[in-house]
Amino acid sequence: MTPGRVNLKVVSDRVDLARRYLADLEALRAQGADVFAGDRRNPAAAESFLRWAIEALFDAARHLLAKGHGLAGLEYRDVARLASERGLVANAALAPRLILIAGFRNRLTHYYDEVTPDELFRVLESDLGDLEAFARELEAAATRLA
Repeated sequence: MTPGRVNLKVVSDRVDLARRYLADLEALRAQGADVFAGDRRNPAAAESFLRWAIEALFDAARHLLAKGHGLAGLEYRDVARLASERGLVANAALAPRLILIAGFRNRLTHYYDEVTPDELFRVLESDLGDLEAFARELEAAATRLA
């Protein structure tokens, strides 16, 4: 596939969607661990919002790789690796985290019954910043490639 034209609206829409989900996740985190785990709807909501945020960001990255670099039909782990290799992600510390994020999304999708409320809350406490950093990197990359 040859590179095409990057659609800034596609990237912007996906990043904005991810940020809305991240705001929802922040609200769930703000409840505290006990309240979060005390209502089984909270982990279910967190699981969905987290998966959707990850998918929105990886879909934006996939668009940039397809249109800006001619790479299409990629799995999320490939998107994570290539986002760094192709310069979509300049933050060297974030690059290996993206591979972990892609793997966690796969767990949320295929092994959801193994993801515990405690694990979800730990992610809310420590990993949401990685998703926001990825969003900023994608916005910068989209501007460069447009």
